[in-house]
Order: sequence, then structure tokens, then C-alpha cells
Amino acid sequence: MQFRRLGNSGLKVSTLGLGTNSFGKRADYETSKQILHYAIDQGMNFIDTANIYAGTQSETIIGQALQGYRHNIVLATKAGLPKGSGANERGSSRYHLQTELEDSLKRLKTDYVDLYQIHTFDPETPLEETLRALEDMVSSGKVRYIGASNYYAWELMKAVGISDKLGLNRFVSTQTSYSLADRTPENELVPMCLDQGIGIIPYFPLAGGILSGKYSSPEEAPEGSRAQTDPNFKRFLDSKTIALGEKIGELAKQLGCTASVLSLSWLIHQPAVSTVIVGATRAEQLEENVKSLTLELTADIRAELAAISEPFRHGDPFAIYRLS
Repeated sequence: MQFRRLGNSGLKVSTLGLGTNSFGKRADYETSKQILHYAIDQGMNFIDTANIYAGTQSETIIGQALQGYRHNIVLATKAGLPKGSGANERGSSRYHLQTELEDSLKRLKTDYVDLYQIHTFDPETPLEETLRALEDMVSSGKVRYIGASNYYAWELMKAVGISDKLGLNRFVSTQTSYSLADRTPENELVPMCLDQGIGIIPYFPLAGGILSGKYSSPEEAPEGSRAQTDPNFKRFLDSKTIALGEKIGELAKQLGCTASVLSLSWLIHQPAVSTVIVGATRAEQLEENVKSLTLELTADIRAELAAISEPFRHGDPFAIYRLS
């Protein structure tokens, strides 16, 4: 496994990290445990979850399955998206974040998290309040590093400026949708992160599986695919993205690899990327994705991938999660 610094921090994370959105939803406990242990055996030390994944089941499963492995793991979780219907069950107020951190620690069966991330920007809470609450969490030892997610570039830059002004810990990372099917971060977020030393953690690196080449049309969901097991995912299916997946698949055949491996390898080579989150519903998927670490991309291949994905630099992001 290869390791990189998370932004400009001293924390080293595996180039491929494990995303656990499927735990407790599309993967039961035993399957999730197998996936987690396989990832650790492959050298993945970055495990990413959130307080709302599978209605808290993802954190609960990780807490149970991670016993005996915790000291080798960079454990990351998030809070900020709606947890319930209550007035204070969402956002990044001190009230909500402190409540959610304590609950996450209980479910994860640990007394600290290595990276605590704000799941999305909260327009109703002053950034000063959020950042001071995070500072207190770091000072208490319950959080080691802090990160953002789903922030626009200007929001992230504003947070960094406030942290510098007040002498608070900075965000060391940010999560964003980023893939060959979503190159919109390259317009503003990537340059900003390179300038400020913030590590990018892409989610949906395969556009939810579309870049694996498994989909042939927006109407058809292959057996066991995300669109079949999670009906809400169908909103991401469109002919343009599916056609991109087919082109990547054709190029991958020439290289003797899968479309997934080629797509992940391209993303790993992008500037500012610290670790790429890969999800799985079975361990065999991880076994395949690890091959992306050793795939060599020539200048010609990179140029061809850049050309066929150029239209995806413009328009709306493939995915972004915001408070309404």
C-alpha cells in the first residue's frame, strides 16, 4: 500500500481508503466485517464513515468489527447532515456537533476519532462557532484532525481565513465528488486546496459504479448494482455519463485492466488528492480496486482520459449534499 500526507498535516493515510456507506444497508454485518478486515490486510489505514450512514449502523458495525485493530487505523467520521427532524438535529452548531461526536464515539467504541469532518456547510451557523467547537474537541483529545465535506471553494477558504485569524486548527482535508465523470472540482476547489495545503478526499470516484461499465442504459439496473439496491441512486443515471463509462471500458481493455481500475488510477494521479474513498459490498471488489495502485498511466493515456472527460469539467457536480 502507498501512503500520503493528508494535506499539509503530518498524518499519513493510505492512497486508497475504505468508504463504509454500504455497511448496514447493502452489506450485512458479516459481509461488512469481511470487507473491513480485507481492507486492513491490504494496508488500507483510512476508514471513512458518518453518523447518518445506514441510520447509524455503519458506525455501529465498524465499532464492533474494529476491536483489536483500532491502533493502526485512521478513523474518520462526519456530522452535519440531518440526523432527525428536530430543530437541532442538523447543521454545525456547537450543540449539534458535540452531541453527535459523543454518540459517534460510543457507536465506534473508541475515545477519539482521527478525523472529524463537517458533512456540509451550514449557512445558519457562524463559521466562528463551528471552528471554535472543533478546536475544543481537538484540545480535549477526542478529535485529532478536522476536515470539511461538500463545501464550495469560497466557503472552505473563508473557514481557513477565520482559523488563521483566530489561531485555530485548520481544516486539513475536504471531501468532494470527484471522478472522470465529475471534474468540476478542478475549476476552483483543486487550485484552492493546492494553494492552502488541504488534502482532497474524493467520494464517488467511480460515479457510484457507473464508471465501472456495468450500466448500459439509464432504465436498466444490473443485478446487485447500486441502482437496484438503492432506488434513490437512479437519479444519477444519464446517458451521457453511461457513455463515458463505456469509453473508459474500451480504453481499459486495451490496457488489460478493468474500467474501475483505470478510473481509480487516473484519480490517484490528480494533484491535491490525498486518499481516494472506495466502497464495496463484497471483499472481491476491493481486491480488484487495489490493482489501481500499480497501474502505470502513460502520458498518452492520461491525455486521452482528459479528452473524453473534458465535458465533465463543466456544469453541475455529479453529486453534492447540502442543507436545504
